[in-house]
Amino acid sequence: MMKRFVHGGNIYEDIPADGWLDFSANINPLGLPASAREDIAAHIGDVIHYPDPAARRLRQALSSSYDVAPDALVLGNGAAELFYLFFQTFRPQRTILPVPSFSEYERAALAAGSSVTYFQLDAQENFRLDGEKLRAALPEQGCVVVGNPNNPTGTLLTRGALMQLADAAAARKTWLLVDESFLDFLPDDAPYSLLDAAAEKPYLFVIRSLTKFFALPGLRLGFGAASPSAVQAMERGKDVWNVNLLAQEAGTAALQDHAYAEKSRVLVAEERRFLCSRLASLPGVRVYPTQVNFLLLDIRGTHLSSAELTARMRREGVLIRDCGNYPGLDGKSYVRLAVRPHEENVKLLERLETILL
Repeated sequence: MMKRFVHGGNIYEDIPADGWLDFSANINPLGLPASAREDIAAHIGDVIHYPDPAARRLRQALSSSYDVAPDALVLGNGAAELFYLFFQTFRPQRTILPVPSFSEYERAALAAGSSVTYFQLDAQENFRLDGEKLRAALPEQGCVVVGNPNNPTGTLLTRGALMQLADAAAARKTWLLVDESFLDFLPDDAPYSLLDAAAEKPYLFVIRSLTKFFALPGLRLGFGAASPSAVQAMERGKDVWNVNLLAQEAGTAALQDHAYAEKSRVLVAEERRFLCSRLASLPGVRVYPTQVNFLLLDIRGTHLSSAELTARMRREGVLIRDCGNYPGLDGKSYVRLAVRPHEENVKLLERLETILL
């Protein structure tokens, strides 16, 4: 049986001679920006010093890039740390989770003693979240977590729908935590983001990840936005040096690399269209619509389960994400694929066609 809290990106087991083609982790296919790589090299000697506990240069770069006041920002050792920091700080008694969704939401809630209730999304509706029904299910003095875009489905809620949810939650003194970790992959995030509203709205916490878009999973870097009073409460509970020196430097450099950001969005859009078109032609495969850098596939029409397909692809040197441990999915019919560079996407398709045709 697949473990409950397992993620993609584990390239360290049974490494083949040529290395893995990793489609299991949703990381920018362009890889680390050259600007960040150069900045890391330039500051490698500085690791003899403690990092700036206030991360002043990075905080200012984030404030300028996302138009959020510095005192409304809390920085994390990846977005995942901020889920735990939020729940440990505010300890909502009950948490509503639309599912399927990222498993660390549930793990962080449970670690803080919050009871978790699933809000099931409908596969026949492409896992679209019904805002009206979710508003009706909101608890008093609790929490609801929404991924926007949602992982693994790739679905999006508009800013207007999220604002309605935020208002309804605040009226019940319930937190709305919005995970916008993949929103930077969109050409224009304004129609979907609540980041600019977080500083002023009560009971709203919005999280972003720099790990995914700037290909920094080994350094770990994320940030959240909330009211200054909420940020101060979270700051009191975190490690004083939670963001390391090289992550601070790399993040500051990457945020200023606008050419990289534009090239990334163009590449992801082109390769996503290519993959969707080719995958949809495979017998028994359904590709769910997405606007980001990963695809959810329903493979129940093939002769393989998700575990079997994942194992077969692994023997071919390709890692894909078996979604069998996602609550809200059936445990055997779904896999997730990251969008990678074109030559890797071609190899993925060749191996899938060999197995499925």
